[in-house]
Amino acid sequence: MKWVLILDDSPLILEVARAALEQAGYGVLVAATLDELEHHRVHGRPDLVLLDVNMPEAFGDDVAAVLRTIRGLKVPILLFSNLDEDELARRAAEAGIDGFISKRAGIPAFVERVRALLAAP
Repeated sequence: MKWVLILDDSPLILEVARAALEQAGYGVLVAATLDELEHHRVHGRPDLVLLDVNMPEAFGDDVAAVLRTIRGLKVPILLFSNLDEDELARRAAEAGIDGFISKRAGIPAFVERVRALLAAP
């Protein structure tokens, strides 16, 4: 089973995303804080990480850059936000990560993007 780790401070977003991905056959780890994210990163070994940009503790793109460059996380890391897509693309590129998923695209597009990323070799 492939595992997706999602960091978001919205309980509603976490629950909707979890339900959609579990229905699609994925395991889902959810985190609302950086401590929870770190716990799941170490103990859950995710295959994909999705990070909300506007978090109370830090910006998701800053967290992504740390995960990639300092923690050496090799799995795909994407921003997961409702910001404008141009802004998301810029922030993902500056963080040196794999891209983004717009919350504005809706749940079916969200699941399809995750499916495509996890199916890639």
